[in-house]
Amino acid sequence: MEDRSSMGLNEHDTALESGVTGGPDGPDAGLPTPVDQPGPLGGDVTGGPDGQGAGELGSTRDPMPAGLPAGAFVAKFVIAVDGPAGSGKSSVSRAAARVLGFGYQDTGAAYRALAWHALQLGVDLDDPAAVLASWDQFDYEIGTDPDHYFVRVGGVDVTDAIRTPEVTAAVAHIAKLPDVRAKLVALFRQVMRKADGQGIITEGRDITTVVAPDAEVRILLTADESVRMARRSAEVTTQSAEETSAALARRDAADAKVVDFMNAADGVTTLDSTDLDFDQTVQAVVDLARSATN
Repeated sequence: MEDRSSMGLNEHDTALESGVTGGPDGPDAGLPTPVDQPGPLGGDVTGGPDGQGAGELGSTRDPMPAGLPAGAFVAKFVIAVDGPAGSGKSSVSRAAARVLGFGYQDTGAAYRALAWHALQLGVDLDDPAAVLASWDQFDYEIGTDPDHYFVRVGGVDVTDAIRTPEVTAAVAHIAKLPDVRAKLVALFRQVMRKADGQGIITEGRDITTVVAPDAEVRILLTADESVRMARRSAEVTTQSAEETSAALARRDAADAKVVDFMNAADGVTTLDSTDLDFDQTVQAVVDLARSATN
């Protein structure tokens, strides 16, 4: 079964952003670590040179490797994960990366970090030219080791700051600008090129069709609307269930104006987690990765 990916922003596995939960200790509770599981090629997989995961940074400061065509990947194996709000893209992708010994890239963090950066500069978010100009001072870094995730702008750790309501409200102004999106797509590809482990899982909106259309595995992770709303409501303790459900419905409605995000593009595998728990969903992603190597 196949689907068409959607555009917009992805969720991150925090109380405000993740889609599925995995137990009382958080989204990733009870999952095996990379040392407990073989990699997709049958051997234990480590990432960076210290053997602690595929944690090399992606940064706007670093040059692109020479001699690579646009869209080419240095990473040996790329898994692209797309899906609607509340589908659990971030929490599932991060956990699957741990199992596989892969790096992990949260693309929505870059949109949020740029929004935070623009707010810090006092940029008029309704002025596209001003928003685009702020890119010249956008010094972005993200940790791709799933066990050591961080986001920095100009050396400042903004991992938590980019999850505030103020930044969340600003993100829509950033995401709708085609020129900004083009720069961010190039940045996402740069992070994938720099991955020095066996592979990387990159998740977010339009990843399977725009950012990484030649990824070895492309997945649209989805679930019935009622299930996504119930999962999000169970996690967001600062809002009522009605408020959380309304916010998710608004997000779906806004994204639907851009592209059909519930139906797969050619070559994209639909993973419907409506009747799966967290661990089963993670295992399904892992199984797709391993089957792609056979």
